[in-house]
Amino acid sequence: MGRYVVKRILSVIPLLFVISILIFAFIHLIPGDPVRKMLPKEATNEEYLALKEELGLNEPLPVQYLDYMKGIFQGDFGESYKNGLPIREILPDRMAATLKLTFAGIVWAVVLGTLIGILSAVKRGKFLDYLGMVIATSGISVPSFWLGLILIQIFAVELGWLPTGQLDSWKGYILPSLTLGCSIMGTLARYSRSSMLETLQDDYVRTARAKGQRESLVVLRHAFRNSLVQVVTVVGLQIGGLLAGSVLVETVFSIPGLGRLMVDSIEFRDYKVIQALLMFFAVEYITINLIVDLLYGVLNPKIRYD
Repeated sequence: MGRYVVKRILSVIPLLFVISILIFAFIHLIPGDPVRKMLPKEATNEEYLALKEELGLNEPLPVQYLDYMKGIFQGDFGESYKNGLPIREILPDRMAATLKLTFAGIVWAVVLGTLIGILSAVKRGKFLDYLGMVIATSGISVPSFWLGLILIQIFAVELGWLPTGQLDSWKGYILPSLTLGCSIMGTLARYSRSSMLETLQDDYVRTARAKGQRESLVVLRHAFRNSLVQVVTVVGLQIGGLLAGSVLVETVFSIPGLGRLMVDSIEFRDYKVIQALLMFFAVEYITINLIVDLLYGVLNPKIRYD
């Protein structure tokens, strides 16, 4: 196991190097000029050139990339063009809001999605099965921005039950987390149902039933536990999607998280902030995939790492 972890970590280094190049190239392909955004309209050409030189944007792109990588190795992501603050001071508060929102979305989506999947598999071909799949399909199909606006209109505007854009209490997480987790709930419900249906046909499940064990015990102890590998895979892949999907949700609910920061930074052409955010998302996605791979061995002892 230890050798496998070290090998995976070492394989990530060249991958992150390639990702950093792609991110840097992508950022500089975005139309617009951050220097023009920072200067007033009446600024002279001399002021424009002076600020561009101060920011290092007059250097060739390879030189800018090397300076960017040098800063990363030193733990310095630079300063925001928009407010001049160091990026490492901007990200922590924004990151905390996004991670809390993502965690809340994952918790209810995993619980509800898994429950729907199990009930649909156990009640295959019956009303609960059809109802569960309708809910799952709706969760996958409904656009998150549209769902968020509908939830705001009903529960915040008309009924006045829940706040929006305020994460200072647990009530503030309900609407945005429901919006964010709806898609993973639907995906997880479908995968859970499929995995459970396959597992319920295995010999050891039929043997457990033949021994007279209660159906609930057979489903939870034998079938569900052995179907968790696929469930964990889906959850691991979807977590990265949730963080990326927070861009829309945080914009709709006016939440000051990483997603909202990404939108504002793209609008202002704040290159340094965009690069830091994209690198964070890449590292997060790779880390989650590694954790999911390691969980396979915990859930299924038959899996061995060479």
